[in-house]
Amino acid sequence: MNNTIFENIKNINENGNEYWSARDLQEALSYAKWDKFSKVIEKAKISCENSGFNTYEHFLQVGKMVDLANGAMREIEDMQLTRYACYLIVQNADARKKVVSLGQTYFAIQTRKQELVEEFPRLSEDEKRLRLRSEMKTHNKMLELKLLLNTLYSKIMDTKDYMVA
Repeated sequence: MNNTIFENIKNINENGNEYWSARDLQEALSYAKWDKFSKVIEKAKISCENSGFNTYEHFLQVGKMVDLANGAMREIEDMQLTRYACYLIVQNADARKKVVSLGQTYFAIQTRKQELVEEFPRLSEDEKRLRLRSEMKTHNKMLELKLLLNTLYSKIMDTKDYMVA
C-alpha cells in the first residue's frame, strides 16, 4: 500500500480545485462505520476552528446518492474536503492503522508542497536562488547518504560470504 491511494480518490471541481470525498476518505482510512469516522471529522473541525480557519471553506457539506439493495437510490451525508481538512482528519484518526500513518505523511508533504508553490513567486530573485541552492544541497546530502548505505550494505554482504558457520 502506498500514497497513490490518496491520489486515486482525489477529485477536481469545476473551478479546478482539488477535493476529497469524506466517504471515499473514510473507506481509504479503513473506517467501516460513518458514525466512527464522523467523530474524527468533528475533532478535525475543532482543530480547524481553533487555528482560525472557517470550517465551511474546508468541510463542505454535500449529499451523495447511493444504490440500495432493492435497486432504489438514497441520498447520504458526505463532505467535500480540502487538502487541509484531510490533513486535520488524518492527524485525528487512529494512528494504529498503517494507512492512517501513510495519510499523515501524504497530506503533510502535499500541504507543504502547495505552500512552497504559492510562496515561491513572491520571493525575490536572490531568495529564489538561495531556496533552490538549499534544496539541491539537501537533495545531494540524501543521495550521498543513500550511496553510503548501499556501500555499507554491500560490504556487509561481502563479509557474510566469507564467514564460516
